[in-house]
Parts: sequence; structure tokens; C-alpha cells
Amino acid sequence: MKRTSEAAFETAIDAVLLDDGYKRVDAKGFDRERAIFPDEALAFIRATQTKVWEKLEALHGEQTGARVLESLCKWLDTHGALATLRHGFKCFGKTLRIAFFRPAHGLNPELEARYQANRLGLTRQLHFSPKSEKSLDMVLSVNGIPVVTLELKNPLSGQTAANAIHQYRHDRDPREPIFVFTKRTLVHFAVDTEEAYMTTRLAGASTYFLPFNRGFRGGAGNPPDRDDRNYKTAYLWEEVLQRDSLLDLLARFLHLNIEEKTTDDGKKVRKENLIFPRYHQLQAVREMVSAAATEGVGHNYLVEHSAGSGKSNTIAWLAHRLSSLHNERDERLFDSVVVITDRVVLDRQLQNTIYQFDHRQGVVLNIDEDSRQLAEALEDGVPIIITTLQKFPFVSGQLSKLSEERGEGRKSHLPTRNYAVIIDEAHSSQSGETATELKGVLGGAELRRKAQEMAEEEGEVELERLFRSMAKRGHQPNMSFFAFTATPKHKTLAIFGRNGEPFHRYTMRQAIEEGFIEDVLKSYVTYKTYYKLIKKAEEDPNVERKKAAKALARFMRLHPHNIGQKTEVMVEHFQHFTRHKIGGHAKAMVVTGSRLEAVRYKQEFDRYIQEKSYPLKSLVAFSGSVEDDKIPEKSYTEVEMNDGLKEKELPDTFTKPDFRVLLVAEKYQTGFDQPLLHTMYVDKRLEGIQAVQTLSRLNRTHPLKDDTFVLDFVNEPGEIQEAFRQYYDGSVMGEKVDPDKLYEVKAELDASGVYLQTEVAEFARVFFAPKRRQSPGDHKAMNAIIDQAVARFVQLQNTEEAEAELWRGKLQAFRNLYSFLSQVIPYQDSDLEKLFTYLRHLALKLPKRKSGPGYQFDEEIELDYYRLQKISEGSISLNEGYAKPLDGPREVGSGMLREEHVSLSRLIDIINQRFGGELNEADQLFFDQISEAASRSEALQKAAEVNSLDKFQLVFRQVLESLFIERIELNEELFTDYMGKPEMQELVSKWLGSQVYERLSAAKKAGP
Repeated sequence: MKRTSEAAFETAIDAVLLDDGYKRVDAKGFDRERAIFPDEALAFIRATQTKVWEKLEALHGEQTGARVLESLCKWLDTHGALATLRHGFKCFGKTLRIAFFRPAHGLNPELEARYQANRLGLTRQLHFSPKSEKSLDMVLSVNGIPVVTLELKNPLSGQTAANAIHQYRHDRDPREPIFVFTKRTLVHFAVDTEEAYMTTRLAGASTYFLPFNRGFRGGAGNPPDRDDRNYKTAYLWEEVLQRDSLLDLLARFLHLNIEEKTTDDGKKVRKENLIFPRYHQLQAVREMVSAAATEGVGHNYLVEHSAGSGKSNTIAWLAHRLSSLHNERDERLFDSVVVITDRVVLDRQLQNTIYQFDHRQGVVLNIDEDSRQLAEALEDGVPIIITTLQKFPFVSGQLSKLSEERGEGRKSHLPTRNYAVIIDEAHSSQSGETATELKGVLGGAELRRKAQEMAEEEGEVELERLFRSMAKRGHQPNMSFFAFTATPKHKTLAIFGRNGEPFHRYTMRQAIEEGFIEDVLKSYVTYKTYYKLIKKAEEDPNVERKKAAKALARFMRLHPHNIGQKTEVMVEHFQHFTRHKIGGHAKAMVVTGSRLEAVRYKQEFDRYIQEKSYPLKSLVAFSGSVEDDKIPEKSYTEVEMNDGLKEKELPDTFTKPDFRVLLVAEKYQTGFDQPLLHTMYVDKRLEGIQAVQTLSRLNRTHPLKDDTFVLDFVNEPGEIQEAFRQYYDGSVMGEKVDPDKLYEVKAELDASGVYLQTEVAEFARVFFAPKRRQSPGDHKAMNAIIDQAVARFVQLQNTEEAEAELWRGKLQAFRNLYSFLSQVIPYQDSDLEKLFTYLRHLALKLPKRKSGPGYQFDEEIELDYYRLQKISEGSISLNEGYAKPLDGPREVGSGMLREEHVSLSRLIDIINQRFGGELNEADQLFFDQISEAASRSEALQKAAEVNSLDKFQLVFRQVLESLFIERIELNEELFTDYMGKPEMQELVSKWLGSQVYERLSAAKKAGP
């Protein structure tokens, strides 16, 4: 045997598995017709179930073995290998097991002995077919049942895993007994020394293989061995197919996903899919379970898994494992697992998946009614509870009622219990008072003890409820959090991460490279709107510049010509390009900037489609009712505009062939999975995480989907690139928020005189009073205390409006900072909790910000000319540049700027200068040259090192003028415009300045 041959590769794997506890099973003992190893199956049953065997032998004598094998094969053919391995089979009224799995604890030695008696077999070159002499490179069996096949290829012999995949597709008939879906073998691996792929269903040429690789440098593939002494794919047989691991996979991971759908003609279609965990799922679950068992209760685990990672299955596997997890002392770790989610699909998936592992009813309970149902589930200790976060603020009261109803002064069991809390979409669930209430409800006896100690130390025993409110914000020793998200924020990393890092990560890059999601930035086209407005009224009033500019922009966005032109571009693009994609089933989404825009676009879409007689329909999605200034007596609702279609029915209706376009305003931009969605038309400003979540609606894969398309009327490619780059290779947490900032903001709030410290203390005394001291007059008293500060704020608002709004911003900043930092830092300062509670209620009673005059310019201005022009087309690459760290909450709130007033005609001129569309390619080249020269300036390089962008702009403005003067001969016309138009100087300076600053900052990070 050559050392570089495929046989040598087989032998290397063979040696590892045999050393691990597998036994070699001769291929001659394989029954090709029944696709089992009969002798192995009978030997296992006789050795582990002697009493049952003896009873059967008394009935059948020498035919016992034949009868048992006959029953076993019938059961396998009817119920499948997975169910038979897990739950056994019936033979003449007797239950026989064909496998025993490791118990959750070691308290029963007999169960452990049965587990050790499993016979895991390894067979090389198995001739599997009754009709031919074809052979499989390697087959792994459990007690005579073949469960895993491997086709091994060796690049040194000129073949790779791709050849193995071809072999499975074209030379392995799925009708052969060993390959029949779910009846015998459950997973098939195509493996070489570099990469591994797997499938659970052979289907001829259409067999779909999934990558089963560890990932390398945030992308696809496998890393080299650390010591360069082993295969890159060694993890497959050393970890995944290792004896205990394979039995664990069969017992607690593989599951049959069954979907039943009704077709358009009313027929019910049943689709079955056998789920085998991908490598990152298996690794994430096992590492979290192992860490929880070792570390005990009271720790956080953040899982940053991209879209396409199979997060729902990962959560289901984790929930099931945690519900039965025991520590090293064989003590059950968690009394209940609470899954926090808003997704209905996750509820169904959890219940269906876990029932396959555990046939007991009541293991999983979905809280789909009210907080009373949640209180009962918690009190009764339901193993896995699925609920929304919003139910927790009302649970405490329900628990008290429940104790009274169940009588005899029965106390709640909750304080003595431990909980695992799994959070789906943690970026939207980790902070705020609702999350704090969850900790308060589930917090154990330690929380109460800590609150009592703090109250005694402070000498305020009557305010124990205050200290309990403080204590529940921080770490709870009886609760472990397992937080999942694809797009963590700074807060998510700070609260659930470990030193700002996730516990486990599966990146967007790897998901794209492995083909689990589409790269939505590959085909990205931007359009720009050029227009000119003219003032048609004789009057030329002074207006507030910022508000009036917004009104003019709104006038332009809602202008019938603007909407009509964009609608034509979108519908014609869809009709001639998108409609033919995904086998002619492709759909599109239009993302609008407001609910009124969604209404106007829906009307124009339907009008244009009808005029052209195109065979497609549109749906619109927005919340509430919308009034149109053009028709004051008329209001619009989603249901009415969709011809009576109920809101809940929209997702299913959109799957129908006739409905091809969905227009949305702040709906369906997150969590909406529609694999047929191919194209997105964007007419809305998108930033940061919202850009990633919105555009990611296109990333779901489909067998016929080979690309996506984005047409963007608003956003710049660089802005979109920056938003995605933060999550492409995994998020990075920026600087930690300075805890002292909270005291700085508090000092500024205190110094304002809007409230008095005595009022804060008195409010806390009433609000946190023990139940025995509470009275009907408390509500009146609290309002009276707050009203004193409200009166002072109103007085400040009337005399110094900008100062009042700045103070309001600082109030909000204090609330945000305390809500976040109190979960990370144990302040143990009751004054902060008192002020937070007081300000939270004060904010609700403060008068709204004075809006000033509202502007409607429909009668004063009109559109002079309009042009819609394609600006860029191509792929937005995420492989270049650097991702910006995720910033934490700021210590300064948003105040109100003093409004600059300008004549309406001047404002129109400024806007026309910006959107007039007079710049050509020569102008753009000129700007590029200026940018390059500025980046080489030593003065600017030093300024970028030590200054923020705002301060850098001041230096840049001076250098920019010199650069323009030096290049006057290259573009005299542009030079004249620049020097003669201050507004243009402002726009160009800010635009080029930010470009140069970002370039210099990136160069500094990259180093020499």
C-alpha cells in the first residue's frame, strides 16, 4: 500500500476509530437485502436484554433470532432508523431496545452499563447492493444498524471531496435498501484531507450537500493542524464520529423536520427533512453545555451567529440539553429553561424537535395567553417555557394571587430555583426595565438577602423594595443567560459577552462563502435624483432653515412626478429582469421612507401595472391608519389597501404566484423569511444595524436562486459597506463606557434646579413603600411631587427653550446610561436608583418639545425639472477596509439647536445647488485628485491622529482652499463655483473632509 494512496487515508481513519472503541465488523456479515448486520443486532439484544430474550425464546425456540430480526426490519421500514434507535421496537408484544444512550446523570449504574454495551462497528469497503458489487469506502453501524457512510478521497491521488459528491449523486442509487431515506443510514459524508461535506438524503443528481467544515479566518474551509502533523479534516473522526459523540448525535441532535403545506389548489403536501447539525451548531451547543456544567449557574454566554446559521435548531438543541443538564456531582443544574422570543416559528420548531427526543407531554409549554399562564408554568416548574419578554412585568402580581389561591400560606418555589434563560435576538432584548423585571421575577433567595443587607447597611429598612430594585439589575447567581444574535450592539457585547467577545461566533462571511445565505451586496445599483425647485408665490417669508428644508424634502419625495418616475423604473426593472429569476417565481420588496409614501407608492404601482396590463399584483404593509393631506377626509389602512386581506394573512398570501411585489414602511424589514425574495428597491435612508437587517431580507437561499439585486435611490454604497462590514467578520466592541460619566450627568441634572433632592427622596419614600404602608393616596402624592419639577421645567422652556431641551436630553442620557451600566457595574448607590426611578416618571409628565411652525409648501413652490440617473452599478466588497467598533451609549443627550432663519428663496437655491446635477466626470476626477493630494499632506496626517472628525474639518478647510488654488488650471469652472459659493464650500469640505479623515484613520490602524 502506497503511503500517498486513498487506502492509506482510510487506514489512518480506521486506526483512530478502532482505538476509540469501535470494533471492526466484517463486510461479509452484511445482509444486503435487509441492509443490517444481523449478528451484531442479535448479539447486542441478547447481551443487554436477557430476560426479554428468554421469554421470546420460550415462545419461538430456535426461530427466536429470525423472528426478532423480522420485527426489527419491519419496524425500521415503518418508523425509520432514528426512532427505532431511540425508542426500540415491538416483537410479539415485547419491547426491545436496539440502542441505549448515556443517561443525563450517573445515579443509575445499570443504565451506564447498558450504555457501555453498545456495539459501534466500522466496516471498510462494504458491498452494499443486492444487485451489484459496488462498495462504500467506510460504513459506521450501531448495534448492527448502519447509520453513517463515508466516501473518502485523497488529493495526493488526484481526487477531492468533489469527486466523492459526484460519486454519491451519480453512482449511489437512493432506492438501494441501505440508502432509503431515514430507514437505514442517516448521514453521508464526502471527505478528503482538506474539506468535508454531508447530506442526510441521497436523491440522485439533485442530492444537496452541506459544508461540514470548521471555518478558517472567519470564512469557509478548515484551518491547518496546529502542529502540521494531522489532516485538516481530522476533527470529523476524532471529534464528531468519536464513539460517545456519535451516540450523543443520535440521541439528542438528529431530528426529522416535517412541514405540511397547502397548495393553491387545496392539496396538502408533506415535506420531510432529516436535520443533522452543522459543525458550528454542534460545537456551540456542546461548548455551552460543557461550560455551564463546569462553571455552574450564574454565567452569561453570547452567541453571535449570522443569518443562515440555523439558529432556531441551535436554540432547540440547547434548550433540550440544558433542561436535563447535571453537574459533576450529578445535581440537576436548571429547574426550568425559559426561552425569550417573539417568533411563532421558533415555538413550533422547539416543540416538534424536543418531542422527538422526549416523548413525554408537557416538557415544552408555549405561553400564548397571558402573564397568569406564565406564572403557573414557572410555579409548576415546566422544564422548557417559551414566552415573550413583555409578559414579565405582570408576573409578580400573578404569582401572589396564585399563592393565595393555592392556599395554606403556600410560598412560591421560585426563590429556591435556578434558571437558564435563552434569548432569541438578544440585540433587542438585553436592556430596559422589562429585562430587569425578568431578573426580578426569577431572581432567587440571594437577591432578597442582598436587598435586606443593603437596606440594613443604609439604615433604610422601610425601603427594602428600593434595594431589591437595585439588586435585580445586576448579576443574578441563580440565572444563566444564553443570548443569540446575528447583529450585536455595544450593549449586547458588554452585558452578555466575555471581555466584549462572544462565547461562540459564526460569521456572515462564513455563511456567505458556505452558501447558506446570499451575498446581497453583489449586485447593487444606485440612482440619484436631480431636481430643481422654483418659488411660484410672490411672498418670500423667513423660515426656520432645518424644518423648512425637511418640508421641502418631503414635498419632493411625495411629489407625484418623483413617485411616478421611480415607480416606472421599479416596475419595468421587475418586469424585464426580476420576473424571470428563481424559475420565474421571483418577488421584490419596496422599502419606503414613510407610511404616507407607502400609500402613494401602492396607488401608483397599481395604476401603472393596470395601465401596462402586467401580470403581477402588489401588497402593502404599514401599521395603523394614514391620512393624506391631499385628501383630508380620507384615511388609509393596510387591510383596506390590500382589498380586505387580514394582517396575519399577508405573509402566506405573498407566497402565492400572483403577488410579486411587497411595499413596506417599517414592517417586514426584520425577521421576514421569504426565499423567493430576489430584488429590493430602496427609497429610504438606511443606517447601521437597520441597513444590515433590511437588506438581509434578500439573503435566504432557494435551489433556483443564484443571485440577488438591490436598486437604491437614497443611500451611498460606502455607507452600506460600512454598515455590513461591522458584522461581516464578527463584531468588535468599541471603548467601554466610563462609569463615572453617570455621575457627571447626574451632577449637571442636579445643578439645573428643575428638581430638588428632597423631592427625589420623598418620591422614593412613597414609591418604594412596603405593602403594609401603601395607601390609595400614594398616586396623588407622587403626582404632586413630580408636578413641582414639571412647573419649573415649563418656566425654563418659556424663557430658554434650547436650555430646557438640552436638560431633557441629559435626563434621557442618564436613564439610558443607568439602565445599561447598572447591569454591568454593581454601583450599590441608592441615590442613583432613587433618581432613576424619579426621572423615569418625571419624563412622562414633561410637556412635549415645542415644534414651532410647520411648513406646507404645496402652494409656494413647484418642481421646475427632474432627472433620475444611474450612478453606480456592481458589487460592494466587504473584503477591503476595516470595520468600525460598535460604540456604546453616549453620556450626552440630544438637545435642541437654535434654529437658523433664512429666506425661502435662498433655501430653495441652496437645495437646487446640491441636487441640480451639474457635476460631470471631469468634476469628479478633479475631486478625486484633491482627495489624493490631501491624504498625502503631513499636516492633515498629524491632525487626523490627534483630533475628532469635527476638529479635523477645521484644519482640512484651510488646506482644501490651497489645494483648489494650486489646481485652478485643471478645472477653472469648478474652481469658480467653489470659490464663489459658500454653501458649496461647506458641502464639498464636509464631503471630502470625511473621506480623507476616514482614509488617514484606516492607514494609521493598518500600520506601516
